[in-house]
Amino acid sequence: MKQASLFDAGGTRILLDDVSGKITLTPDLIDAQTAAQWFRALHDGIVWKSGRRVMYEREVDVPRLRAHFRTDDPALPDVLQQALGRVRAAFGAPFDSIGLNLYRDQHDSVAPHNDKLADIIRGQPIVLLSLGATRTMTIRGKQPPRHVLRVDLDAGSALLMSWETQLHYDHAILKQRAPIGPRISLAFRVREAGKTGDVS
Repeated sequence: MKQASLFDAGGTRILLDDVSGKITLTPDLIDAQTAAQWFRALHDGIVWKSGRRVMYEREVDVPRLRAHFRTDDPALPDVLQQALGRVRAAFGAPFDSIGLNLYRDQHDSVAPHNDKLADIIRGQPIVLLSLGATRTMTIRGKQPPRHVLRVDLDAGSALLMSWETQLHYDHAILKQRAPIGPRISLAFRVREAGKTGDVS
């Protein structure tokens, strides 16, 4: 993984930019006060859903809560409409899907994975907007020497991963030992009609 600790004119940090794709971090896309307001509104106002999945030949609880909206949904909450406008303006992609994840505490997580590219319009990025407590995302190359990038996702920050990075890297939010408060991740994607997504 070739890392470039560079900044563009808008303060965005370029974490990766090579033939394997591009990853950037915009630390303060949303100011602290707005991020806190959005977190409270979503934490208390969204109908969060639990889930089950098969892992190691047994069914287990998904270790986080989830929700999903298409951006043309008449019931799209006002906070998500505002967030969509900010993210579209900042990154210039026609995002039409918002996957929400609520990490309730240090025990909630998402295992290493890449987004399913069959569900995403080729060439369109994925943007993760973080609200609430800071969690660390681990981004690891799929092939040796499997370089690792660890990125602290603070409230109001936006992480962009290009479509191509999903071919070469897995990303995860791992469990922690130390207590930590809740975090909400908003995952903006441009999806094929009828597809949904909810990780990261």
